[in-house]
Amino acid sequence: MKNPKKKIVKIDALLEDFYGTPGRKTAHEDPMESLVLTILSQNTSDVNSFRAFESLKRRFPGKDDTVDWAAVAKADQADVADAIRMGGLAQQKSERIGNILGWIESEYGDYNIDKICEMPPLEVIEIFTRHKGIGVKTISVVLAFSCGADLFPVDTHVNRVSGRLGFVSEKSPAEKTFRIMSDLVPENRSFSLHLNIIRLGREICNARKPKCEICPLRKECQYAKKNLKE
Repeated sequence: MKNPKKKIVKIDALLEDFYGTPGRKTAHEDPMESLVLTILSQNTSDVNSFRAFESLKRRFPGKDDTVDWAAVAKADQADVADAIRMGGLAQQKSERIGNILGWIESEYGDYNIDKICEMPPLEVIEIFTRHKGIGVKTISVVLAFSCGADLFPVDTHVNRVSGRLGFVSEKSPAEKTFRIMSDLVPENRSFSLHLNIIRLGREICNARKPKCEICPLRKECQYAKKNLKE
């Protein structure tokens, strides 16, 4: 591809013209909450992961409408799994959440990870991805949404759209896509581009039957050029 940085600037502008500029407010700005919510979101829908998180909060209520993470860490894994069951993979996720909470308490002295927002993002990624259940996507989401880090998280939708646009191969692993796209996305454009590509992937650039004919990026997309006759 010739001049991918120029192309991504154009794509960013096209998506903002089509969808607008996303706001930065999130439902879970606390990094600890964001981390667990993102773990719960793995291999399930946003609706189910939010329901699982709210169920966890009801089962282990903390102060000011928060989760009592110490209680979660000390609870039987079966109780945690039961609380998050609607999020899918409850046994696996409950075990991983328990292990991660134990590591966080031993590493940071409590269940607060706010200090990661003051650290270099790539250093945080390197530390946190040593633990099962925390991949590059998971911790980069936490850093981007809770800390305001200028990172471009790559989930299933972002990976698929990036491949179809031709920035990476269509079978590129998400972590490789993250590294490539991090070098291409202009400074301070990651948040808006990330959210708009996710929306595009959910609404138009579907995995099985993409609606290329109505896509605002069809003239920039290698996949659309192969499959559309204009």
